[in-house]
Order: sequence, then structure tokens, then C-alpha cells
Amino acid sequence: MRDVFPTSGRKAVAGLIDKLKDKLTGGDKPNHVVLIVFDSCRWDTFQAAHTPNLDRIGAAERRYSYASWTSPSHYTFLMGMVPHTSPRGVFASEVYRQEFVTWGTRLNLPDVEFKRFVPELSLPYFLKQQGYWCEGWVSLPVLNPMTTMSRHFDRYELAPSHNDLRAIVERLEFRDDRPCFFFINTGETHYPYLLPGETADDLPHISGVHGVFKHLDDFLKNPSEFLQDRKQDEFFTPDQFAAFKDKQVACVEHLDRVVGELLEKCPRNTWLMVMSDHGELFGEDGYFGHGPIFHEKVFEVFFLEGKRP
Repeated sequence: MRDVFPTSGRKAVAGLIDKLKDKLTGGDKPNHVVLIVFDSCRWDTFQAAHTPNLDRIGAAERRYSYASWTSPSHYTFLMGMVPHTSPRGVFASEVYRQEFVTWGTRLNLPDVEFKRFVPELSLPYFLKQQGYWCEGWVSLPVLNPMTTMSRHFDRYELAPSHNDLRAIVERLEFRDDRPCFFFINTGETHYPYLLPGETADDLPHISGVHGVFKHLDDFLKNPSEFLQDRKQDEFFTPDQFAAFKDKQVACVEHLDRVVGELLEKCPRNTWLMVMSDHGELFGEDGYFGHGPIFHEKVFEVFFLEGKRP
């Protein structure tokens, strides 16, 4: 039987199929990477929230932070290390080695291993050597551009607000000429758990709560001094702690909606990583917040990652 579909035609169709696959999967091109940190978000808070968009990226895991507050946690992220699983029966060096190898999958690059990160031990430095545009957007002042966090980034900005991921997403521009790495810290889930545009009047209407936020700017600049000046009898009540936790859940659900908007903006060859830098205490064992505290709920965080769905 005569071949009614010439060889040239089959090759043309095969070429179109290959191009379509490349368009859908990114082909052999390096992946864009978006790393987002929900500051202070507890693991059980994340579990309690409805997160359909984040669930599309990957299943959230319970992990542990390397530090109990923002700056050192973000420093480890910028080394290329994400929250760990606290594995038993293995050497720490093997955990670190595997962490750096995993970047090969995230980036869609071959032969990524620990020795390629030394001596700088800097994720943005390594990525720039691979041709990446590196851009950072941070919401918490302790991560501002004057700190060493900004080193090796092509662009590194303090966001216009401490609690507006959407404003950051609107500023992101993926490039066609090179892969991008976007490093984002957002503060909706950080004390005082306010959504964009909210004020103290939008907080839970519980007696005594609103006065806490009269000097929000002072708190964000120096939280330790702000809380140190509070009298012993001004510590939060169980009802207030419960209201704060509920508000953090609401903030996660808001962020999930913004992540949905981000997914529409991301090219298909985008790897997304979303995590918390540390947890938060809502009255457990007499503690509030995070920082100079040794408690499991401060180190317990969520982590998820995956390719753009």
C-alpha cells in the first residue's frame, strides 16, 4: 500500500509536536524560579487554611527551619538551603549534599552539586553564573537592601508595604532572554496579621487588642523594644491569641488567592517554592511570637514546591 503521508510531512508534524512539547514543558531551557516566604506562618495555621492554588503546586510538608527568626532563616535560603525534615540516622553533610543536588531538578540544569556553590555559598551568585537574572523583593525591614542579603542580586528592593504580596507580583517581569530567579518575602502572616489596606479597626474586636497596634511602625522597626515596654498585665489573653491565629489563617487564604494570580503570570517552565521562615507562638507555654525562643512551634514550618501546573 502506497504511503499517503510523505516522509517530509511526517517530519514536519513531528517538528510541530516537539515545538508544542517545548512550549508546554519548557524543553531543555533552564527553569525560572520563584521562591516565596510567608513570614512567621505556622505549620498548623497553613494546614487549617483553604489553599487550592498552593495545593496545585505541590503537597505541603511539615518541615523545620534552621533558625527562629527572619534574618538568619533568609540567610540560609540564600545559601540554597530550605527548611529541613529533621532526618534520623544520617550525617548532616549528606543532607546538605542532597539539598544542593536537588537544585538541578528545580533549575532544569545538569550536574548541579555542592562543590559548584563554593566558596561563595550564595544561591544568587551561583545562579548568575548560570545566566540568571536575580531579583529580590522583601517586605520586612530587617531584610532591607542595606543588609548583606542584597549581595549578588541584580535587583533587590524593599517592598512598598510590609503586607502586600499582590503589589510585588504586579512588579515581576519574566524575561525572554534569560531565566529569572525571584526571591520574595511577604509579611501578611507576620504580626500583626493585617491584610493590605487593613488598619487596627479591622482587627478582631476583643477588648485590649487595638491598643497594641497604635505604634505599628515602631513595632516593625524594633519589635523587641516595643514588646519589652509592655507591662506584665498587658500580655495577651487566650481569646486574643486565638483571634490572632484565626487572623493568620485568613492571611494565608488571601495569599493563596494572590499565588493563583501569580501562576497565571508565570511561564510554564517556572519552578515555584513556597515556605515559611519560622513559626509563631500564640501563648503556648507562656510565649508569644518568635525570635529568642526555643520551642518546637517556632521551628515548625510548611514547605511546598513544584513546577507551574
